[in-house]
Amino acid sequence: MLSYRHSYHAGNHADVLKHSILVQLLAYLGQKDKAFQIIDTHAGAGLYALDSVHAEKLGEFRGGIGRLWDRTDLPPMLAAYVAEVRALNGDGTLQAYPGSPWFSQRALREQDRMRLFELHSTDFRTLDSYFGQQGKQCKVFADDGFANLKALLPPPSRRGLTLIDPSYELREDYSRLIQALKDSLLRFPTGMYAIWYPMLAKPESKQLPRQLKALGASNWLHATLSVRGPSPEGFGMNGSGMFIINPPWTLAATLQAELPWLTAALAEDEGACHTLEHEST
Repeated sequence: MLSYRHSYHAGNHADVLKHSILVQLLAYLGQKDKAFQIIDTHAGAGLYALDSVHAEKLGEFRGGIGRLWDRTDLPPMLAAYVAEVRALNGDGTLQAYPGSPWFSQRALREQDRMRLFELHSTDFRTLDSYFGQQGKQCKVFADDGFANLKALLPPPSRRGLTLIDPSYELREDYSRLIQALKDSLLRFPTGMYAIWYPMLAKPESKQLPRQLKALGASNWLHATLSVRGPSPEGFGMNGSGMFIINPPWTLAATLQAELPWLTAALAEDEGACHTLEHEST
């Protein structure tokens, strides 16, 4: 039984890192006329009301998108991200937050395709109501995203982005992620893969970056953002990471310039920090 609901965490610091990078990846794909495919293996509900009981219970968006909403000094990557969120909030009041499918759909052109997977029954119904009536361009599945990658890769155009961000509430999510990527890279080695993960005290979380590097991709980027130091008890998520396989060549320089600014903007204590490493051969 899946219990994780992203509606409790929508717009938090992890979403800011994930979605600001996602906007950059989508813009890069759109620079060429040739079609691309987006696969979102754990799409969630797609859109989130920030005045809902779930969002208000923890109020995590206030420490994430809420800290950027009224800033007038946003650097370019973050300005592009916030502009996308503003497009969903037409009156200028921060009332709703987009999930990854919304950002992706905004980038689609007539020739592009998007495939969304979500197993949580309630979130699937919401996702399907937003994105399921768009014909062949967007398909929504109440199915296992990991298990369906083989059937979708490589895309006919040989251009695509696969976004993988499970809840990691199940221990096997970590091992299934690594196996799915091994299989995907064999089928589609030139594809772009964006993996989000939480920074937690559990061993599986700490080992994941090393396992991702060991996959042998010749071109990768790894960025992390922690908004506070780890709790002495080892509870909670103090930060998150994004691991990109075959990233745009400009992304490392962009993050090098903007991650320090973002860390300062979202910092909750003196333990806030960021890391950035990349390899290209």
